[in-house]
Amino acid sequence: MKTWNIGIIGYAHSHIHSNALDFYNLGGRVRFGAGADVRPLVEPTNRGARTRYGVMQATNAAIGLTKLYDDYHEMLERESFDIILCCSENAFHADVCEAVLGRGIHVVVEKPLAITMEQAARIARAARAGGAEVFVNWPSTWRNPVREAERLVAAGAIGPLYKMTYRNRDSLGPLSYGQVMTPEEMGQEWWYQQAAGGGALLDYCCYGANLSRWFFGTAPEACYAVAANFNSPFGDTEDYATITARYPGGIAIIEGSWVTVNTGIPYGPILYGRDATLVVDDSEIRIYRTRHAPEPDEVIEVGPLPAGRSTLGEEVLYHLETGEPIHPTLELGLNLEAQMVLDAGIRSLASGRLEATRRG
Repeated sequence: MKTWNIGIIGYAHSHIHSNALDFYNLGGRVRFGAGADVRPLVEPTNRGARTRYGVMQATNAAIGLTKLYDDYHEMLERESFDIILCCSENAFHADVCEAVLGRGIHVVVEKPLAITMEQAARIARAARAGGAEVFVNWPSTWRNPVREAERLVAAGAIGPLYKMTYRNRDSLGPLSYGQVMTPEEMGQEWWYQQAAGGGALLDYCCYGANLSRWFFGTAPEACYAVAANFNSPFGDTEDYATITARYPGGIAIIEGSWVTVNTGIPYGPILYGRDATLVVDDSEIRIYRTRHAPEPDEVIEVGPLPAGRSTLGEEVLYHLETGEPIHPTLELGLNLEAQMVLDAGIRSLASGRLEATRRG
């Protein structure tokens, strides 16, 4: 049995902790060799739990990683890897992926793929040139009701899909999970820095971009976005955003918020068809076919994910070891077209107009 050599580049995104554990928990199938952070644009001073350096310390301790480099380029020169987990700032995804893919090393990059279509295209070119693969991790991929909803929609359970909505689950921002920080310290974290790719649009609207591309099954045509900084004066990016994306057969309305209490309302996705509405919840799917009825016509309880493919680590290694297709939401081609939503949305914020999508 092959042992997969794994490295880490970037600890900015807190999901590196769960991503690394997904691989570490596979035991003898993997070996973590070394890790390196990417130098932040602004050096944080708070090193508490779930801050950048707090996440770095907790992750390395959890997986027993002690070999660390100050420069990831030096690490790539000195170490041998099969897979790199990239959780750098969004703005650095293209730089990291180019450096890794150019050496023929596979990359698992945390969502979203990039900031712009130009950056996403750089990653795609590097993958082709290096003969390695890029996988984009989405926490929504590991929600089995979402997968079952896509199967039902594709099978015609609600008729033609005309509208999809998605909003993030209840969250008051990435630094609202028990951290005790001053506004100055929060502003030092990349989440609130536009140049680093922070902000609610890229953090949360990206989920709806990925899911809408998957559910509609084709590339988007145009997007309109609005955003605001309501309650984060210490940062220069938005803490609330909405993107309306036009697809050839329907519309997606995608909301990302760090400042509104979302409890009590399903975040979805919610799929509206000609014949029914389908609501995705944490453990079930509700289908409404009767007009004006307060209760669903059908409730579908959804079980666990497939054994052996229920985590990021299992899915990636299953694909690499068997050659079977990776889950569609993780693969590069779909994510390049999901990136079109974010790219057009960001351009719409600047222009104030509906912006046609582009491929880079």
